[in-house]
Amino acid sequence: MSVRLTPQQQQIVIHDAGALLVVAGPGSGKTRVLTERMRRLLADPSQHFRILALTFTNKAANEMVERLDDVPDIRQRAFVGTLHSFCMEVLANRGKHVGVDGLPHIFEHFDDRKQVLSDAVRADPYLTQLLRESGDAKAQQKVLGSWLARISELKSSLVFPELVQDDDERHIYQAYDSGLRGSAALDYDDLLLLTYRLFQERPNIADLYCRQYRYVCIDEAQDLNEAQYRLLRALCGSQFKNVMLVGDPKQAIYVWNGAHPKYLDLFERDFSAKKIELMANFRSSRAVVEFAQKLNPAYVVEGQLPIEGVVEVLAAPDEAGEAVVVADLLSSLFESRHPDVEGPITPERCAILGRTRFVFGSVEDELKSRRWAYSKKLSAAALQSESEVVQQFELALRILANPLDRLHMGLLRRLWELPEIQHDSEDESRLFFGATTITFIFDLAQSSQSSLALVVAEALKEIQWTPTDFKLLKGLSRIEQYADTREDDARAIIRQDTREWRKHWDFYVRSESGGGHSVSSFLGQVALGTTQQPTEPGIALLTIHSAKGMEFDVVVLIGMNEGTFPDYRAKGAALEEEARSAFVAATRSKRLLFLTYPQTKRMPWGDVRPQKPSRYLLAAQQD
Repeated sequence: MSVRLTPQQQQIVIHDAGALLVVAGPGSGKTRVLTERMRRLLADPSQHFRILALTFTNKAANEMVERLDDVPDIRQRAFVGTLHSFCMEVLANRGKHVGVDGLPHIFEHFDDRKQVLSDAVRADPYLTQLLRESGDAKAQQKVLGSWLARISELKSSLVFPELVQDDDERHIYQAYDSGLRGSAALDYDDLLLLTYRLFQERPNIADLYCRQYRYVCIDEAQDLNEAQYRLLRALCGSQFKNVMLVGDPKQAIYVWNGAHPKYLDLFERDFSAKKIELMANFRSSRAVVEFAQKLNPAYVVEGQLPIEGVVEVLAAPDEAGEAVVVADLLSSLFESRHPDVEGPITPERCAILGRTRFVFGSVEDELKSRRWAYSKKLSAAALQSESEVVQQFELALRILANPLDRLHMGLLRRLWELPEIQHDSEDESRLFFGATTITFIFDLAQSSQSSLALVVAEALKEIQWTPTDFKLLKGLSRIEQYADTREDDARAIIRQDTREWRKHWDFYVRSESGGGHSVSSFLGQVALGTTQQPTEPGIALLTIHSAKGMEFDVVVLIGMNEGTFPDYRAKGAALEEEARSAFVAATRSKRLLFLTYPQTKRMPWGDVRPQKPSRYLLAAQQD
């Protein structure tokens, strides 16, 4: 082997047939053993099988592909991606049996899905009356949101509409699904739901994938939920056992979203899996490991780095003062280095973590005042533009990708102050069966009084669309020309949006194999989050959930107040998950960990209240 492995790691890498459960703590080298096992299995080019490697973050998938880049034809010999990406591929190739024809069009935005439900309710007299009975317009919007959440909950539990017991729930669910299908679209939850249905109803298709992928590897398996585990069981059937799960119950921080570490135990039982534990920490300094052990006394480490490191608590008078403390600390590290960090400490080697998005306001203001570069990732949300012109350009791209998309066509017509298209009208027939979509949209723009309509239509023409290729950057350039005619604030917003789209396009082009790039494929990858940049220049601002799987030489964990972290609402199991989140946050640090908190905080209603340090800070100060 070209890399050094511990005896436990070596045991995993040489494991061949049969199920394997790997319990791997933070920094234990799980990505290394995953990739080295894949490298060994693929070492014989005469073998004509593929490996299915599933992760829960696109960053982890990208890292695995990079480590295996020297394996000949790795993209053809292995599928490395998220479970949702795999489901997208399955449905694109075999989805006709469950009503999916070609590459699925995903409605990933909440507002889009809520509009689908609203339109479906409005078209149904019974549901319209049911909604009216809930109260005024504000109450009705709240009810629509609760209905949408319930539909997502049912889909995530793999409950099909016909299985719903409550008559009203079933009616709402079916109306919403009919609305999606009316635009030839799916939502994010459908990817797992319909793939599960496909494997359940067509076990021969599941068997085909098991024969194609001789080995299945699943990373971060403590994040499996009921639907994902049942999907795995449906894929494998009763015979296929060449599955490896890698996970760590101590890092289970998505229980609120249905995930649970119990599926590690179920897998061990259901698949009669061999179990191997990786108990070293090759990532973090001694100080960080000791702090993590105080947060979770059950965390046992056998072997670690001979680097002392730092864990330090810093208080500030208020949130603005906390931001100054953080910035001054980082400035000092940039200038003077630290003996426990190899080489100069650059902004890219540092991260500021917070329990929620709401703790970053003062820090962002301070970083901006110092003109420091930073990148921010506060959720896994898909790309969302702020400027009207880019929002409308995205609508036009969606219609171009899917001319049956009545939802986004209706939105675009409303924004352009045009009458809504009627089903079976001359306009609809012309769109679906006559003129090209670009010509149709251009004609609509010329009929509109909106100042943006022609800009969007001209940008659409600039992309030189064909069914297998298009030039997105040319369209964005046309929008930027328009931006340069606007006032400073409006221009800045548009330019920020086009920069984000350029980043996503650049990553998509570099990661896609082959020469062609379709609009459907690009928008599908954006919806799945696979075009998000793995790293960006500057200091990283991250919520703890979005920092999962990452590591930095310097981590500053801010907002460490009782009531903020742990959250004041957390009780019972939720409080246990808060402690696991603190454990995950701490172990993102490779060398230096700083924990900060404001001693007072201005509340949303204006009061200034004293703050107590988090219980997790008290753990850091214990001898």
